[in-house]
Amino acid sequence: MTRTVAREIAVHMVFELGFGNRSADELLQDALTPECFAHIGAEEPLYASYPDEKQENYIRTLVTGVFNHGPELDDYIARHAVGWNFARIPRVAASIMRVAMYEMLYMPDIPNSAAINEAVEIAKGYEPPEVVSFINGILGSFARSEFPAQQVQE
Repeated sequence: MTRTVAREIAVHMVFELGFGNRSADELLQDALTPECFAHIGAEEPLYASYPDEKQENYIRTLVTGVFNHGPELDDYIARHAVGWNFARIPRVAASIMRVAMYEMLYMPDIPNSAAINEAVEIAKGYEPPEVVSFINGILGSFARSEFPAQQVQE
């Protein structure tokens, strides 16, 4: 499993956290298991193989981090989504942006440009082109304002 696949699985789990009252730990306990991957993997190729220890830790870090910093991440999205009410942003798009922003803020080993590029590529599989552009714009604006010393290209 690649980091790209692990990231997309984390986006799925972050998206799932938006429904119901489960904590990240509860969700991970149920969903990040070989049995769950075997069941889902029969129909969803993304889950065809269970992550190795490094990728499992990466998924856990992203899902738990986004859960713990949710209000902060949503505030960043709302501030950079000029002219948009946060409630109008598609849930998948918000999940993708939360993961990318968490990586930029709390995972210094991941370059901002990589987090943005990966978010855009994931979004292309779930959202129409205008939403993909919206995600790219918000993440680019966020990176430029929060990390002015780093040059970010959209």
